[in-house]
Amino acid sequence: MIKDTKCGIVTIFGRPNAGKSTLTNKLMRYDLSIVNKKAQTTRNKILGVLTEDNYQIIFTDTPGILEPKYELQQFMIKEISFSLKDADVLLHVVDVNRFDINDLELIHSSYGKQIEGKPKILAFNKSDLAKDNIPLQTLEKLEKYDYKEVVFISALKNKNVDVLKSSIVNYLPDAAFLYDEDYLTDRPEKFFIAEIIREKILSFYSDEIPYSTFVNILQFKERDSGKIYINAEIIIERETQKKIIIGRNGEGIKKLGQQSRKAIENFLERSVYLELFVKIRKGWRDSEGFIKGNM
Repeated sequence: MIKDTKCGIVTIFGRPNAGKSTLTNKLMRYDLSIVNKKAQTTRNKILGVLTEDNYQIIFTDTPGILEPKYELQQFMIKEISFSLKDADVLLHVVDVNRFDINDLELIHSSYGKQIEGKPKILAFNKSDLAKDNIPLQTLEKLEKYDYKEVVFISALKNKNVDVLKSSIVNYLPDAAFLYDEDYLTDRPEKFFIAEIIREKILSFYSDEIPYSTFVNILQFKERDSGKIYINAEIIIERETQKKIIIGRNGEGIKKLGQQSRKAIENFLERSVYLELFVKIRKGWRDSEGFIKGNM
């Protein structure tokens, strides 16, 4: 007997640093997205496919919603718009400690056409750190925005994530699976390796460096020894940034390479030889050709 199945695209969206990537990883039970305390760590929408029981959820994790200041951020805003338009279910993630009802007004006025008529779920994240309860009057104002459900969660602590997942499943369309049941993501291994290196840059360096950085994997191949050889370039905008990344006597890039290699080996479950180089490309964040060709 063929079982009835549910399948749909779920777009996760919200303000920067609301915990969208952490939540995606918890829902997937797999680390697909960069997680870092700094805002704006996600640049591309990530496709992750979760298949359990009789349902298949196709997740897209979008960059944080902001006012774009340069071409890279314009690209990120377009990614959000396309993801919202393609979605069957919308999952709006809000940091409960930074909640502002005006943010909802901004999002709904900016993306009204893309989200109109689609089931929306509001997830108040970081509820384990909540200093105060949200006033009843504020919760009543949410009715204006037609959320099907409001769920209080902590992605980091895995609190109510399964409750949220059940809510998502309730609104999935009745449809056949779009992917094989063991399919995980549409991104190639090189994409995740670049993301691992970028996450280490986010962790190691000052606020100025990470947002001016792009990681490009030039070579990714298996050698006769069975070890994976990876050659990657770190693209930055200024000579001063290059000096910071390399560090005194090369200690900075050495540490970055060591930590990145360990993380990549854990991801690939293979031995890795990693070479990192730093290249200056002035104004790459404002270069439409560069962004379209590499993102």
